[in-house]
Amino acid sequence: MEALRAPSPVSPPSLIKRQLPKPICSLPFTHKKPYSPFPYSTQFTKSNFKNVNVTSPFISTEPTSPLEEESETLDQHEKFDWFSQWYALMPVCDLDKRVPHGKKVMGLDVVVWWDKNENAWKVFDDSCPHRLAPLSEGRIDQWGRLQCVYHGWCFGGSGDCKFIPQAPRDGPPVHTFQKACVAVYPSTVQNGIVWFWPNTDPQYKDILSKNKPPYIPELDDPSFTFQMFNRDIPYGYEILIENLMDPAHVPYAHYGIMRTAQPSEKLDREGGKPLEIEVNKIYRNGFTSNQGNGLWNFVPPCLFHGSVTIGGGPDNASATSGLTTKGKVSQKSPRTALLIFVCVPVSPGNSRLIFVSPRNFGVWIDRIVSRWMYHIGQNLVIDSDLYLLHVEEKKVLEAGLDNWQKACFVPTKSDANVVAFRKWLKKYGGGRVEWGNKFDGSLPPTPPREVLMDRYWSHVVNCSSCNAAYKSLNAIEVSLQVFSLASVAIVAATKQGMISTAARNTLVVAAVLCFVGSKWLSHFIYKNFRYHDYNHALR
Repeated sequence: MEALRAPSPVSPPSLIKRQLPKPICSLPFTHKKPYSPFPYSTQFTKSNFKNVNVTSPFISTEPTSPLEEESETLDQHEKFDWFSQWYALMPVCDLDKRVPHGKKVMGLDVVVWWDKNENAWKVFDDSCPHRLAPLSEGRIDQWGRLQCVYHGWCFGGSGDCKFIPQAPRDGPPVHTFQKACVAVYPSTVQNGIVWFWPNTDPQYKDILSKNKPPYIPELDDPSFTFQMFNRDIPYGYEILIENLMDPAHVPYAHYGIMRTAQPSEKLDREGGKPLEIEVNKIYRNGFTSNQGNGLWNFVPPCLFHGSVTIGGGPDNASATSGLTTKGKVSQKSPRTALLIFVCVPVSPGNSRLIFVSPRNFGVWIDRIVSRWMYHIGQNLVIDSDLYLLHVEEKKVLEAGLDNWQKACFVPTKSDANVVAFRKWLKKYGGGRVEWGNKFDGSLPPTPPREVLMDRYWSHVVNCSSCNAAYKSLNAIEVSLQVFSLASVAIVAATKQGMISTAARNTLVVAAVLCFVGSKWLSHFIYKNFRYHDYNHALR
């Protein structure tokens, strides 16, 4: 739970880069030089940009609202191409190399699998070219090929068909035909996460040499410790991004779960307070915002991050430095924690969150606290406002995505990040995620709360740590029940005098304790791994 407690961030201590060499102009997909002072980097110092006024109190009624500013026509190269970006799929720690994994991103069904022949994760179109059966339901055979279990067709890491069991050996080599191949997406592993490029056109085969996913050095720094978290969310990418950019909702939507700095004068029980957030100029490649003494960065489409540094550095050397045995001054490293949110558009009304909070202090904690224990708290945080946001998204759609600034009244600076994101989305992203021709723009219907807020299918089955804990705890529950029944059976079957009264009483007490323990454990498993309702009115 501590991992999602967001302190007020300060300027990030590290570079977070999109690593791009100079473009090759002869290729048709090469981007022109963007109109941005930080086109492929999110290394930010104190900004010299002119601040954008995003907090007009008349935003919902006046034509001069922030979302209607800067409505000049963009050149084609300035528009954000949703299908020419890197998207995160899953943390590597939650992918089993023994089986293929089916995922959906940007409306595309893909299968992620480990190619042991090339020692790399591969991302294919999740459709067998034979009869379009999902390859994610297949297996990886003894030769390391991805096998469709419908008719046994096998594929190599390049998407080429290696074997068609139904083809005669002395007949034409139909497995070598182009139509027998599977579409392959460019993919890579960076910062412990599998990323892919959602275009199988051959011109993008070597896109990794020209364009890389955003890089976060702390995730590869051995002095930092972290636990990754992922969950499928039943509301869309835009609402997910907005929610994470909004610090003002924390003391209310997550009351009693996350600690926040309390104002000197509390005006209500939760302790909400005015927040000073200033957004710097918005570019195609994102924006930065100053929140108090901190800096947050949005790197579209997926990354939103900030950090906090405690102690260290030359400015407070007196507090962190001391003399070594040789009389030299030694400088302690600053204590740094980052909040990194990777937000993935899945389909209309669905998204995926990958969260990680690396820190270079309290490293010992992760050695004794299991990853699944962190996830219990993080799931509770998500559940506490999940229903609110699911319903909010439907109301936004009813009002019209192009009418967001008229439907919503955002008069304070606490909403500056949200307004800035909507400005970026309208100016560069076309006002919404571009899904191609896959969807008609409607949202899926609202299921019962037990299904909407289900943790098992949205997280547990996709998390190696929670899945293992779930199975282990269920085995312990069954063991307690068996022992309880066995103890009662022994007491009932044993004749008077065969065992002492003390032994008989001990068995009875043990049976009762095991039965009570199994019931408690059953409730614990259901509440933390299946479904946990959240009633704000009773908090």
